[in-house]
Amino acid sequence: MFFTSINYVRSKAVAFLFLLFPLSVHAQVVQSGRWEVPLATNDFAGYQVVSANEMGLVLYRSLMSDEGPQIEITRLDTALHEVWHGFIATEQQLNLLYAQVHENVFSVLLKGSNYASGDFMIINIKLDKGNYTKHLVKNAIPFNPTQYTLTSTAALIGGYFNYRPLVVHFSFTTQQSKILPGFFNEPGELNQINTNTDGTIDIVVSAKNFERKKCLWIRNYDSEGTLVKTIVLTPDDKKSLIFGRSVKSAGGEQIVSGVYGRYADYSRGVFVAVINTMGEYTIRYYSFADLHNFFRYMKASREKRILNRIQRRKVKGKKTKFNYRMMVHNLIPYNDQFVMLGEAFYPHYSYPNRGFNYAGFNSFSRYGNTPLTREGMVFDGYQYTHAVVIGFDNDGKLTWDNSFEINDVRSMQLEQFVKIQAEKERIILLYLHENILRSKIIKGSEVIEGKNEDDLTAESGRRKSRERARGIEIGHLDHWYGSYFFSFGVQSLKNSPETGPARKVFFINKITYK
Repeated sequence: MFFTSINYVRSKAVAFLFLLFPLSVHAQVVQSGRWEVPLATNDFAGYQVVSANEMGLVLYRSLMSDEGPQIEITRLDTALHEVWHGFIATEQQLNLLYAQVHENVFSVLLKGSNYASGDFMIINIKLDKGNYTKHLVKNAIPFNPTQYTLTSTAALIGGYFNYRPLVVHFSFTTQQSKILPGFFNEPGELNQINTNTDGTIDIVVSAKNFERKKCLWIRNYDSEGTLVKTIVLTPDDKKSLIFGRSVKSAGGEQIVSGVYGRYADYSRGVFVAVINTMGEYTIRYYSFADLHNFFRYMKASREKRILNRIQRRKVKGKKTKFNYRMMVHNLIPYNDQFVMLGEAFYPHYSYPNRGFNYAGFNSFSRYGNTPLTREGMVFDGYQYTHAVVIGFDNDGKLTWDNSFEINDVRSMQLEQFVKIQAEKERIILLYLHENILRSKIIKGSEVIEGKNEDDLTAESGRRKSRERARGIEIGHLDHWYGSYFFSFGVQSLKNSPETGPARKVFFINKITYK
């Protein structure tokens, strides 16, 4: 481990562009700032961007220079002005796996390409001045990392070895690493590594018990990685707890919410579990048929047919069951309640030599084991249908639900598209797809502002640019701080007589709702 400082430099190639106006007269989305760096035609930049909240944004990427492999890092403030920019040598070719911001630290996790070695490297960079330290994480068991998070004193690396979840705890104080107790036993899925403000750690794993029922194991550790207690959430008969996320309430209770189903792959609804300080819990189940706005993403005629069917069966004392693929992303405290955000999707297959596609609903695991071929068809991505937002109180009782249609989004990797910002009097839902920002504002089950679409624009100085985006080759959107979001990616801009020939840029746009 050693300590040095990133050099302060300012790139002349980077242009900061400031925006002062909304996209259109009726638009709610305001793009209040933009940062660009020019790219060559065949350059995809390789930048990634993470939020440092009120301290700005951090850009990072791996690159090979004449001096060897390096990591390039740039910090921007909230006005998208460059604060510092520099390079860190890595001595050998390392894969940059994950990056996190915790308090005043920007941390990156790296690993060599040699799978036989289980060692990692962590580089922690101070956001104020750019000073950094390197930490070698010794690990005897090579495994595939899937999650990385920080506390004030430790790093947590979660992943799988032979389909068995495990979490490595590395102490920045002692420079020692260990596998947290309670793992490495049975196959399962690592749902969440959640760090609390008091330094404690909650880890949620879904796995089958001895009765072959899928349950949730919730393990609590102190700041040093010592196991404090384990709680197993066991579902009712003919139910499986497929996936769950946890958050602590102000009163010390633990709230766990996710999706349940009859079997391990398809979910039939959402559940909410409340665990008291003694470890006792209650679970409430809400099928998709119980939600008032779950089918709102459909065309009006189809939604009406489904709702009528639900009502007819309810009159006869029968339940209507729906099976969906559902990812649960956010579980956040909101006023005196909690809000859960999830996204529904299905695997899409196509015939490579035919002129039509087929949406397949079989032979699929939500854990990523999607077959690349199926009965002559080829898997060509996950098709998203809609996002679901659900509110419930401290007792786990459903108070409202809403939804947000997702149009045309198909991805080869399962990832979160819809971002959420919960404010006192409203909840903003927003996602970016093919240069278009789609947004919706809700307040509980009420829709304050219906679905809007706004182009992601390029601006030049204080006047509106005549350049127009031809599209985004690579694009991402995430929440930044307060009511602000940021988008970034690679964008091609059309030419015009005023702006000259077409150009390609890596961009960051600052976005908010007014």
